[in-house]
Amino acid sequence: MARKLATEDIVERSELLDFVRPRHQWVLVTLRADGRPQTSPVTGGVSPAGKLVISTYPERDKVVNLGRDPRVSVCVLSDHFGGAWVQVDGQAVITYAPEAVDDMVAYYRAVSGEHPHWSEFREAMVRQGKCLITIDVERWGPIATGGFPPSLASIDALSELLTSDEEDDEGSDDETWHDDDEE
Repeated sequence: MARKLATEDIVERSELLDFVRPRHQWVLVTLRADGRPQTSPVTGGVSPAGKLVISTYPERDKVVNLGRDPRVSVCVLSDHFGGAWVQVDGQAVITYAPEAVDDMVAYYRAVSGEHPHWSEFREAMVRQGKCLITIDVERWGPIATGGFPPSLASIDALSELLTSDEEDDEGSDDETWHDDDEE
């Protein structure tokens, strides 16, 4: 049986946004008051300005956490669990209805397309007191898939690994991350 090899594709911003746009299943990571991560499964989209956007309620822990510390990470998943994914890091800004309603319309369009009754949608966002998390993307990792490490794909490489007395040097993963400051 052939092994599925893991992949890591380093991409520019435009390729990142092209990858993220059709994928709406995300895991948002914020920081709790004690510094530990708090994860939230969310539905997300890409705004016309190329920012990541998530609609939610002000009472949610993710919003409270972002009020203290705007640093955020998002894991963007494919529709099936074994598909490609990417981690994106940035700074979040929270806007509240009614000021955020136009941006919530853009969010809805990015995730679901056209709404049959935009005036009802707008009224509901205000009535429900919704807010919008907007993430300015600062850096991102490679678009990756899980699988067997390519370096171990051949029997020779596997044999060499099993007989080697050297310790594995994991090093830093910084060389696979794209930092927006580099542009």
